[in-house]
Formats: sequence, C-alpha cells, structure tokens
Amino acid sequence: MLEVGTKAPDFSLPDQDGKVHTLSEYVGRKIILYFYPKDNTPGCTKQACGISELYPQFTERGAVVLGVSRDSVASHKKFQEKYHLNFTLLSDPELKVIQAYGVWQEKKNYGKVSMGVVRTTYLIDEKGMVEKVFKSVKAAENPAQMLKQLSLDTE
Repeated sequence: MLEVGTKAPDFSLPDQDGKVHTLSEYVGRKIILYFYPKDNTPGCTKQACGISELYPQFTERGAVVLGVSRDSVASHKKFQEKYHLNFTLLSDPELKVIQAYGVWQEKKNYGKVSMGVVRTTYLIDEKGMVEKVFKSVKAAENPAQMLKQLSLDTE
C-alpha cells in the first residue's frame, strides 16, 4: 500500500468505452482513485452508485473520480449502463495498477484465504502525490467520506 507523501504511480488503463486514461493527464486536479473488487456485487454497487450520486459535488471541488477493478472493459460498460454511472471505470485485468498501488492482498472470506482487491481509496493531489489513503473502506460510507475530505481540503 502506498504511503501519504509518495508519488502516485502513473498508469495507462482503458475505461468502460475503451478510451485509455493516464494518471498524468489529470495533473492539476485532485484525483479520487478507488479500487474495488468486482462489478455488480452488492458492496461495489453501493459504492459506485453513491459516488455517481455525489459526482457533481466532486467536480465542483475540482476533483475527478476513477474507479479501478480487474473486470473487463465490457463488464465495466454493462455496470455503468445498468446503474447509470457518470464517472470513469478503469479496467486492470493484468493487475498492473492494482499491484502498483498495493491493493492486491490476501483476503479471508468465510475462513477461506484467497488473493483479491482490498477496497481502498487514494486521494491524490494536483501534483500527483498521495495526499490521503483510506484503507479497508466501507463501501456505503466511502462516497460521503471522500466528499467530506475534499471539503476539508478546499476550506
């Protein structure tokens, strides 16, 4: 997991429409980069819908929101359309960015141990530095938590 004050690793990933995004194209803006386990699961859906609902307030504060999972571009497209999501979802099936940000970790579920994406949100500042790390995020609470953090930063 990245530490506050470190440079956020750049990336190049396709979104739900196949358009490639890089971290460096957002320099000059705050970036909420959130990692989630899987499209169309209850927690991930709550988090995504909450972000979508608050998205106008994120943009008012000059921030961009990027969601990252290992799901395919096609899966992201269906997820976006099903829930009318109004922000960018990035596909990382090869785990390059997921591993670079340290969120591919051992998880326990009903006593079974496996590797997976640990729900984590990074707030990256206008210069591409990690400003805040939210670990073990609660899906339903994360959108409001991030908006509150942005509000604190803009006061």
